[in-house]
Amino acid sequence: MRNITPAEVKNSSLQQLNALCEQLREEIFRTVSMCGGHLSSNLGTVELTVALHRVFDFPRDKIIFDVGHQCYAHKLLSQRAELFHTLRKEGGLSGFPKREESEYDCYGTGHAGTAISAALGFAKARDLNGGQYEVVALVGDGSFHNGLVFEALNSLRILKTRILIVLNDNGMSISPTVGGSHEVFEALRSGNACDDDVRLFERYGLTYMGVVNGNSLEELLPALERAKEELKEGSVLLHVSTKKGLGYPFSENAPTETHGLSPKPAPKREYASALGEELSLLAQRDPRVVAVTAAMTDSLGLRGFFNAFPSRAYDVGICEEHAAVLSASLAAAGMKPYYAIYSTFLQRAFDEIVHDVCGQDLPVVFCIDRAGVTGPDGETHQGIFDLSYLSFIPNLAIGIPANIGEFRAMLRASVDYAAPLAIRYPRAGEEGSDAPIEIGKSEILHSSTSDILLIAAGERCLDLARRLLERAQRSGFSFTLVNLRFLKPLDVELLQTLSQKYIVTLEDNVLCGGLSDAVNRFFLNENRTIANFGYRDCFIPQGEPDSLARKYGLNEEEIWRTLEEFHARG
Repeated sequence: MRNITPAEVKNSSLQQLNALCEQLREEIFRTVSMCGGHLSSNLGTVELTVALHRVFDFPRDKIIFDVGHQCYAHKLLSQRAELFHTLRKEGGLSGFPKREESEYDCYGTGHAGTAISAALGFAKARDLNGGQYEVVALVGDGSFHNGLVFEALNSLRILKTRILIVLNDNGMSISPTVGGSHEVFEALRSGNACDDDVRLFERYGLTYMGVVNGNSLEELLPALERAKEELKEGSVLLHVSTKKGLGYPFSENAPTETHGLSPKPAPKREYASALGEELSLLAQRDPRVVAVTAAMTDSLGLRGFFNAFPSRAYDVGICEEHAAVLSASLAAAGMKPYYAIYSTFLQRAFDEIVHDVCGQDLPVVFCIDRAGVTGPDGETHQGIFDLSYLSFIPNLAIGIPANIGEFRAMLRASVDYAAPLAIRYPRAGEEGSDAPIEIGKSEILHSSTSDILLIAAGERCLDLARRLLERAQRSGFSFTLVNLRFLKPLDVELLQTLSQKYIVTLEDNVLCGGLSDAVNRFFLNENRTIANFGYRDCFIPQGEPDSLARKYGLNEEEIWRTLEEFHARG
């Protein structure tokens, strides 16, 4: 698809704009089919994006996406159409707004709830500098449940500025939206709202406009023109209703399943399916077991649990901090909560992990999916920091299963574990043995008389370690290989039996604060030579996971050279 100029969007007839919408929709579908990406959310916001580009003057005016799941049409309309085939590929276009990529992306996003706060910052900078541009925050109804949104709204009057909030209401986040805010939006969409529903927004200092059909340019264009006029007097909330997946019936009928697509089927089994199966079995035997998630029921494999145990399953929407405190209080009241979440999103609940869960030594189990390098979603979604930000919290045990079987065993062991526990795992892997595991105990996978010890944790690193072991044996030497199942408590008893002079560590995490730091501290002041391999001190962009892992720190050839050097030293 060729690049489209702003003048073309400004000067086209309504008929031409509708044709452009279909062209954009086809390009999005074709590209996501090849590259993977967020499909249904982008299909549903094509008309809305075209209308915004028609009425406003980007990049002079500023548009800030909340999360960015719906930014593809914006990329196609902002001089990036000819590069769109590189979407989510290493060195190509990001799947999210990214400041380094284009002047049309004034603020980088990837996590929910940030757009209104960011819009207020741009608006205040405009006011202070005498600027003349408008600021638009495009926020989905799923993001609108996030507490950060209401923190931002609370300061709207205080900051004495003006922004346009476009509420893209499709009744969905990744999973269907839930809760009190959802019910208010649903009432507004259906025409059954009471005056207090509208007054709620007005009390924040917003002029409420809506509900407008967000898939109709005939309705959107005049509504946005009115909203732009209202902005002269103050902030506006324009409520638009869109249909997720519009234009492709299979996506319209299955918006959750088509929210994010992979370019090809995963060759391995997903850990999420094992989580759902094991939790359901545990819940059958133990009435204390409950599941908590933050708007990701299906992605985390919990749909079966939610169907089987609806009174013990809680999707709180995109409210990660609230979910952590809810889990803590459930545990304090005698339940056994399992809080399932992606690694990158658990970062948002750091204070609650420290203060509410671990500070009170409560037996919450954090099931941390998408740990390690995850790939094409880029910097905002790589799960490479969790070992670091969890490792120094007192009372918290941290499990790193070698495969899905070990993950199942850790879940079974967790039921009677009376303290906080985090289990971090990648998206997919091999089954493996599910023999019982004792929390805090690791294992020697291969013993050798050589003076080299390799310590690895997690499926990616253990797969790499096994390849290196086979390579060493073909080259006439060997090393002892340890599967460090638990970063905390560290298996001191096992480590004390290991006397090798040369130690290599592998971790699917940044080096600072993770496995390598724990091993280095343990062997401090001993006559050991240690080489650590993990990810460098940087944010890792999008790309194919194995390629990124090699490029940013887990390079087999580099590790092999280190092993050869240690062997030569003898």
